[in-house]
Amino acid sequence: MAKNHGFLSLSSCGLKHKLIVSAALMSVLPLLVSTYLVSSHILPRVGPKIDIIFSLFISIVIAIIGFFVIKEVFDRVLSVTSDAKMIAAGDLTCMPNISSGDEVGDLGDALNKLTQRIRSNMEELKSYSERTTEINLGIQKRVIVLSSLLQISSQISQSEKVDDVFKIVVEKTRLLANSDLAYLFFRDEGQETFSLRVSEGANSDSLTGIKIGPAEDIFYQISNGNKVIVSDKKEVLSKDFSSFVREKLKLKNTLLLPVSLRKRVVALLGIGNIREDFSYTKEDIELLDIFVKQVAIAIENDILVHNVKRLEVKDTLTGLYNEAFMHNRLQEEIKRAIVYRRPCAFIIVDIDSFKKYNQSFGALQAESVIKRIAALIKDSVSEIDRVGRIGDDEFAIILPEKNKRQAQEIAEDIRKKIEFAYSEDKDPVKKITVSAGVSENPLDGITSGELMDKAKDLLQVAKNSGRNRVVIFKEC
Repeated sequence: MAKNHGFLSLSSCGLKHKLIVSAALMSVLPLLVSTYLVSSHILPRVGPKIDIIFSLFISIVIAIIGFFVIKEVFDRVLSVTSDAKMIAAGDLTCMPNISSGDEVGDLGDALNKLTQRIRSNMEELKSYSERTTEINLGIQKRVIVLSSLLQISSQISQSEKVDDVFKIVVEKTRLLANSDLAYLFFRDEGQETFSLRVSEGANSDSLTGIKIGPAEDIFYQISNGNKVIVSDKKEVLSKDFSSFVREKLKLKNTLLLPVSLRKRVVALLGIGNIREDFSYTKEDIELLDIFVKQVAIAIENDILVHNVKRLEVKDTLTGLYNEAFMHNRLQEEIKRAIVYRRPCAFIIVDIDSFKKYNQSFGALQAESVIKRIAALIKDSVSEIDRVGRIGDDEFAIILPEKNKRQAQEIAEDIRKKIEFAYSEDKDPVKKITVSAGVSENPLDGITSGELMDKAKDLLQVAKNSGRNRVVIFKEC
């Protein structure tokens, strides 16, 4: 418990009050005592003498001057104390104004130096903070770029349609470059023109159908080299190019980079803004170059995928020939049949209600059925015949040297084998049956497309007539 010193105690008072009391005790009170003694004991005995009065006056003046000197020192100390409190509260703009060279001046000067050092450290910390923020933003942007590249690479590796990859590239390019528009021109196959393939952003709907051809000056700028093309407030290009940017793309500036494949420009990736006072940075060019490489990879991958598909002849699930092979082989057999005036028949076999079976028992059971039926069909034809899978649940058979009646017998044999193979299942959904349509050259057509279409029409007749049957003629 704190000890109570009473109202006369100075322990709880501030420095100002203590100094006033001490000044009074040192000067005013002795002066009053001296005045009392002189007026009460000395003057009544010796009478009023001028030297005594003058001495008393001088003493009073000296006491007053001493009081003001002490007060001035006290005020400066209190001023430094007040400034120190403001600095401690966070006001670093406060600077004690002490001009004298005494201890109080030294204290104020030390306080000023300390404040300046704190202010300098705060500014340095602020600078570090700003730099850290910039670094964090740079790291965040690079992470987003990396994430976008991974997304694009995933799309490419999954052999997605190349147009879907282009859309993602253009979208990410516009967002990461903070542009109003991103666009991709693609070289037309077999022609010396570039057509707008994908655009995203401002006025993108109105850009459909834009082309860049040899008649335009910019065509040679972009097709004869792999150089960055910039049109902004710093770089002013040809009048023809500026007109193209402003009138066709409806932009004030643009940054464009050609996409090269085997030393040939195959596409153009660009970004643009509708802001007039704008210039592109080195970072924008580097970012665009990254996405240009992704476009080149996507185009190369698309070419390889198409080449592989052209080389593939077998269905991966059943081991039968695929649709492309069957189409080409049928055309060859038709040509041979025409030359030697021999028949060539074609059969399409389709599993009845297979979608319902797939929904009921799942993909694995459905694949097992497809593989089993493929084996039954293959075992039902000769070595010169060709069997292929041309749809999820659809099979085709090419029968050289056979007419429609002979093909009908083979199709009926296949239908009965499949019906018998699944006849023991008690579940009606598991009782698999097939329907078939039969066509013949030249009775139903002289091209592979005509024979296939005719067989599909007859197959549909079989489906509409109750399924589990073979149809060779369409009843009128």
